[in-house]
Amino acid sequence: MKKLLAIALLFGALTVNAQEKKEEQPKEGWKKTGNISFLFNQSAFNNWLAGGQNNISGTLGLNYDFNYVKGDWTWDNKLIASYGVTKLKGEDIQKTDDRLELNSLLGKKASGYWFYSAFFNFKTQMSSTDVGGQQQSHFFSPAYFQFGPGMLWKKSDNLKVNFAPATSKLIVVHSHFTDNLANGASYFGVAANETTRYELGASISGYYKFDIMKNVSVENILNLYTNYLEEAKNVDIDYTVNVVMKVNKYLSANLSMQAIYDDNAFEGFQTREVFGLGVNYGF
Repeated sequence: MKKLLAIALLFGALTVNAQEKKEEQPKEGWKKTGNISFLFNQSAFNNWLAGGQNNISGTLGLNYDFNYVKGDWTWDNKLIASYGVTKLKGEDIQKTDDRLELNSLLGKKASGYWFYSAFFNFKTQMSSTDVGGQQQSHFFSPAYFQFGPGMLWKKSDNLKVNFAPATSKLIVVHSHFTDNLANGASYFGVAANETTRYELGASISGYYKFDIMKNVSVENILNLYTNYLEEAKNVDIDYTVNVVMKVNKYLSANLSMQAIYDDNAFEGFQTREVFGLGVNYGF
């Protein structure tokens, strides 16, 4: 709860600060921006008495926005994909990142910065995950779908919050993960001998991107969800912050941190942090 409160206060403070900035006037039509990045880390040791293990790692990522504005209508779309691996000397290659996500948000002007909205979110992973020689997950297992109507507060493409009090959530898994589960057990929330789990709840999603100084940008993505049908007080959290520190047009130091709380998958916080020298291509 303390972590959830801290995240909420941080995002709220950033939002209040951004309200003081000059309003951006969106142009009609499509606005497409994207970035492909490759992060690289490497360590090598030779007769190093303090100890250490040779390793090499890399992460390839895509962050693509394609937004549309026409009259009172706004349609924002974001595609996120990332895949990373690491190789320690004497050990097999291990996966460090695997994410595929699509967000789509449609809005019809209501008043001021407010829009009537409808959103769709899809996320899964691209390859299988093995633990102890056993396959734990793979593409489309699990796969998450969320969609529902709501209200959108949007100041600009870089600052928006969507409230969806009637959100449908569908979790899809392959049957081979649930066929042999014991009674009462579940796989990412899906019960034994089932392949889907349906939830109805409320979701809040926020997005804020800003520059803290020249050539240093911070992107915040926050998603909160609670299930009305079961343990409504239990809030699922997915918060990602991406910091890009540009060296020049193609080189930057990139930091990405993500925290997830979803007790259907794991009883506690899942955290991920990736930092390295990045080769970037913007389009």
